[in-house]
Amino acid sequence: MTRLWLRHEVRSTERRAAVVPTDAARLVAAGHQVTVERSPQRVFPTGEYLTAGCTIAPAGSWVDAPADTYVIGLKELPDEPAALRHRHVYFAHAYKGQRGAAGLLRRFTAGGGTLLDLEHLTGEDGRRLVAFGYWAGYTGAALAVLHLRGTLEVPLRPGSRADLDIALATPGERPRVLVVGALGRGGRGARAACAVAGIQPTSWDIAETSRLDRPALLAHDILVNAVFSTGPVTPLLTEADLDDPAGELRVISDVTCDVTSDCNILPVYDRVTSWQEPARALRRGERPVHIIAIDNLPSLLPWEASAAFSAELGRHLLDLDSAPWQRAARRFRTAVKENAHA
Repeated sequence: MTRLWLRHEVRSTERRAAVVPTDAARLVAAGHQVTVERSPQRVFPTGEYLTAGCTIAPAGSWVDAPADTYVIGLKELPDEPAALRHRHVYFAHAYKGQRGAAGLLRRFTAGGGTLLDLEHLTGEDGRRLVAFGYWAGYTGAALAVLHLRGTLEVPLRPGSRADLDIALATPGERPRVLVVGALGRGGRGARAACAVAGIQPTSWDIAETSRLDRPALLAHDILVNAVFSTGPVTPLLTEADLDDPAGELRVISDVTCDVTSDCNILPVYDRVTSWQEPARALRRGERPVHIIAIDNLPSLLPWEASAAFSAELGRHLLDLDSAPWQRAARRFRTAVKENAHA
């Protein structure tokens, strides 16, 4: 029997669930013991998990779960306990030099636990097996268009795709949009949101970015970055580009939010934005440029994003000894060694 524990998300704006009730029921039927913590902001009511056959536990009680439990979440862990002894499945963002990564890895070392980072749950070809990319791209492009039109309501509040699409389809300016990473999950989502807004975006992928035409990039009103990078790359933009008097760029939507990483492809800003202030000015004056960089974008559409993600993750939770999980564990062990010698 495998013990799975769906934890409460400590971030107040996080409405998503890594496993939705219908997929939890499938895991229970397959013989897994599934415990779900109560969570006031999760979009799926606790009662639906109870009906699915799950055990319900108080928020934060995973710290006392049996040592062989797989603790499943999405975003960051709380600061305590200092030593992590379980196997944790979530997006840790800890292998590319991000802020706080070294301290997190030391917590796992101290407790003897294992990080199975969902960002590194991959197939033999190296492609990610589970991701929120499509809905991150969709919401990232949508917010950029609405902000440029002056119709973005803040603070942001979670809703449904239908509500967002109504706002996008309302007649308004049709800006020139460039989607970079257009063929990936995030890029497909961004292009879909543009279509709802009546916009035909320019679509760039590897071929176009390998011979980057910055004047062409700067000729757009909106840049949506959906490039997932695993190593240092040539920046899409520099500070000098933002000051180019010939540039037309007004809004940058960074879907990937690698701002504290060595792999940051947009080194023109130094911190993410928030639901309270989704767009922040990078340049003011006659031609202001704003950045949108919210690191849990898909939580604005929590039901749609969770359902799609859970369908992917649920299949892999059925067999936690499979090759993708073994690869994720090896990547963790490598990161721990690198951290110890840093």
